[in-house]
Amino acid sequence: MKLPLTPLDLLTRARRLFPDRVGVIDGDVRRTYREFAERCDRLAFALRDELGVRPGDRVAWLCGNTSELLEAYFGVLLAGGVLLPLNIRLAAAESRFVLDDASAVVLFRHPDQPDVGHAVRQVVLGDEYEALLARQPAESFPVPVVDEDDVAELFYTSGSTGRPKGVLLTHRSLYLHAIHSALTSNISGEDVIVHTIPLFHVNGWGTPHFLTGLGGVHVMLPRFDAGEVLRLIEAEGVTRLFGVPAMMRMILDHPDVATRDLSTLRQVSVGGAPTPPTLLAEIEERLGCECICGYGMTEASPSLTRSLTKPGATPSVERRATTGLPLLGVDVRVLDDDDREVPWDDTTTGEVCARSNHVMSGYLDRPEETAAALRGGWLRTGDVAVVTPDGYLRIVDRKKDLVISGGENVSTVEVEHVLSSHPAVHEVAVVGRPDERWGEVPVAWVSLRPDAEATPEELIAFTRERLAGFKAPKRVTIVDELPHGGTGKILKHELRSRG
Repeated sequence: MKLPLTPLDLLTRARRLFPDRVGVIDGDVRRTYREFAERCDRLAFALRDELGVRPGDRVAWLCGNTSELLEAYFGVLLAGGVLLPLNIRLAAAESRFVLDDASAVVLFRHPDQPDVGHAVRQVVLGDEYEALLARQPAESFPVPVVDEDDVAELFYTSGSTGRPKGVLLTHRSLYLHAIHSALTSNISGEDVIVHTIPLFHVNGWGTPHFLTGLGGVHVMLPRFDAGEVLRLIEAEGVTRLFGVPAMMRMILDHPDVATRDLSTLRQVSVGGAPTPPTLLAEIEERLGCECICGYGMTEASPSLTRSLTKPGATPSVERRATTGLPLLGVDVRVLDDDDREVPWDDTTTGEVCARSNHVMSGYLDRPEETAAALRGGWLRTGDVAVVTPDGYLRIVDRKKDLVISGGENVSTVEVEHVLSSHPAVHEVAVVGRPDERWGEVPVAWVSLRPDAEATPEELIAFTRERLAGFKAPKRVTIVDELPHGGTGKILKHELRSRG
């Protein structure tokens, strides 16, 4: 017997096995999986019968982490459509580009989000959305027989090096990503997860799929707020927390971290950017649970690694602070310029390359860029890494972020980790700047902790005491706040443009 693999099976499982379990919490709203599934059905009916969505049509959503967007993860697919979540931090012109490039047929928009000025049909969440659902039949929508290789979701990359590209993710890749992520990380139906990672950012790292299939509890968080995260952990018994380093820094710096009951937390997973070991250790000490790192990218659905402790090995902060080991179902290699695997010596660098059923089928209408990204049957990530003798991946930089100064490679991540260990530093980003003598030199942008003081000269000297002189930043600029994207990552391309 061979059945097509699709995330829709995860919704079917939840509605059959856990109908009376409260699975979605959104403010004062609490819905069982029966109620959640019924709303997904109504959305599918509305899309097909009122809005004219046909198989393969792209259905866009512009909102934060609301229960309505969680419904779209299944309702859009039930109707045969392709889910297209938009980054709420895009400018109107950027949103219009994505809608045009994807040929979206309808846009669901939160009332807090401005009209992007596009001719596509719009439905405003709230009263209009609820009225739309209320008009639909009170019956189960017939689950379609899908081709597992059909596109289910379309996410656009950030476009930091050019126009955003649409990443095509299939039913098969999303289903297997959910299974492999849950198995690797030992997720269960007892888990309660607050959606800190934006659902417009590649499935919120897969949580909508695997947590639904297991019957766990979704706690919605429309916009990230550190104090609200801490309140929800205590109020809802949150067991796992996902975040980028900037989010975790805000949580640790919030005054409520010392007064909230966080005893239900079992694990924090940090990804999106390299995590300094000092930050990981502080998370474990102050939140009282294990912290691991993860790594992935839009083109991989997105997760590729987790820094879990190997069976039989002694747990260590150093290993948990690495990029980690491949997920089940993922083959990750660090390859040199001749596509040979580098030795596991924690020194020799190469490009991180991956192959997996999780990897995209390609970029929308970009055959040449698809061929380049998947050259030789490997997803070329553009990340530079080493491998430890026991097989842990450790990213040292992005190819485009690596600074070559006087012929020497400078890892901006290494410099950032040193600067972040200074007691006055809140956040830091290091980029390269053209230099007549050396070709390129590292420069740093730093924000300080509240009530802390440090001069640029002090921070440069601090780095020189710990790294070779050519690695130390030649300039440190202290700012009130570093620029962040919609997922909380620091926007290095903006810093480069500042000179």
